[in-house]
Amino acid sequence: MKRRGFIKKLGLGGTVMSVSGALTFPAYSKRLEEEPFKMDFAPHFGMFKNSAPGGLADELKFMADQGFRSLEDNGMLGRSIDDQNLIAKTMEQLNMRMGVFVVDGGDNWKTSLTTGKQEFLDNFLNTCKKSVEVAKRVNAKWMTVVPGFYERRMPIGIQTANVIEALKRGAEIFEPHGLTMVLEPLSDTPELFLRNADQTYMICKAVGSPACKILYDIYHMQRNEGNLIATMQNTWDEIAYIQIGDNPGRKEPGTGEIHYGNVFKFIHEKGFDGILGMEHGNAIPGKEGELALIDAYRKVDVQ
Repeated sequence: MKRRGFIKKLGLGGTVMSVSGALTFPAYSKRLEEEPFKMDFAPHFGMFKNSAPGGLADELKFMADQGFRSLEDNGMLGRSIDDQNLIAKTMEQLNMRMGVFVVDGGDNWKTSLTTGKQEFLDNFLNTCKKSVEVAKRVNAKWMTVVPGFYERRMPIGIQTANVIEALKRGAEIFEPHGLTMVLEPLSDTPELFLRNADQTYMICKAVGSPACKILYDIYHMQRNEGNLIATMQNTWDEIAYIQIGDNPGRKEPGTGEIHYGNVFKFIHEKGFDGILGMEHGNAIPGKEGELALIDAYRKVDVQ
């Protein structure tokens, strides 16, 4: 294990000299700083709440100390401006990247862009505009978009056309700012319109914008279609962001059936330099589980 610099930690407030001359330490349970992970794994807030109980900045510092280089925060759009600024400032100090947050249109996801209704389109586009401002504030590049539920009373081709047209409008908002919405096929319920990688690939090709790409969530894709490496190979030129979770259980790698060593080897050999979001829970509760999670990622990180 290698420490990245005592002076750097002084600058971040990790270890300081008190008035009495004694050293004081951060709220989290300090471990020696680790080498950065070779793959850019991105935890989320709450994943290390027992090891770093001092709040958002404290948890970010703990993540950085363990070798993580990025963060993702699905709920960023709903955070206060003060919290957004705190996160951005701390991440800048720690030289961390911001991963996805969700373009959360509220009931838009249950009513859906598949319907073609103006009220849902307007809600989506207004949320895209708000997301641009938040992305600038927190230095984000990618935002998750989910088109919503099937509209059972409409032919699938009409629904697909409605989604494509809505996403073209969204891309017009994001593209001038160099931002990318990433479409995520999900497995949570069969009612969701977007469920497969090839379907998402076709929609991205139809939108035809660098602002509209695929978020390939390995957990969801294992549940919906499997054949992970071959599917990623077929859709690779539209994949901009990847998320992680083992199946069954949606916990860290090594807790389910997915051979993450092989999957990460494929991703690394493809030259992927993007973020891999850790969108899953901890298999073991408490501080013990948090340290076990870190060790699980050390085992599957590329060598």
